Amino acid sequence: MFGGVCFMANGNMCVGAWKGSLVVRLARKKHDETQSETHVRPMDITGKVMRGWALVESAGIKSGSVLKSWVHRAAKFAELLPAK
Repeated sequence: MFGGVCFMANGNMCVGAWKGSLVVRLARKKHDETQSETHVRPMDITGKVMRGWALVESAGIKSGSVLKSWVHRAAKFAELLPAK
């Protein structure tokens, strides 16, 4: 999808790595809330913002506990999606 390494849950992408950032998949309805978090920017690798996805810059995942939190949030959301 984006030319990077990713991890899946039930056939749905939940987290990945892209150009030094962590790609996370979260609820579309919470997109604006997610984008307001520190070190988060829109996932717009194609020139169009993908709502429900975010890029967490490397500065935002330096702490193991913070990285674990992002991965947990994304995995929890991906597990709610229909299996593929």
